[in-house]
Amino acid sequence: MRDAAGYFLTTDNMKTRTLYRPVNKAELDLIEASGWKAFPPRLPEQPIFYPVLNQQYAEEITVKWNLPFYGNGYVVRFEVEAEYASQFKEETVGGAHHTELWVPAEQMEEFNSNIIGTIDIVSSYTKNE
Repeated sequence: MRDAAGYFLTTDNMKTRTLYRPVNKAELDLIEASGWKAFPPRLPEQPIFYPVLNQQYAEEITVKWNLPFYGNGYVVRFEVEAEYASQFKEETVGGAHHTELWVPAEQMEEFNSNIIGTIDIVSSYTKNE
């Protein structure tokens, strides 16, 4: 159930924030290996982890970037405790719906520990050869 502000309420009335992440098959395999509970650590050249705030933007990234580059793309959805998520800066990086959280890479382990439930696939794309 969602409250008036759009936050998901767990059975114990904890507010969560729904986030999305465009991923390729290699990253999806690492998420699966975690039991669908965590994202992999960032690579040295990736100083931030940026889950996006809406499915539309995640789909755009998947179709425009992951699909052409990797030949596949997935959008995953997950919940994070809302109060915890509020510490991260929301950035708009293009159009009004191009919104994401910026999570420093060194906080990935803590971020993953604040995921509520599992990381779920909401869409998948494969490039037709």
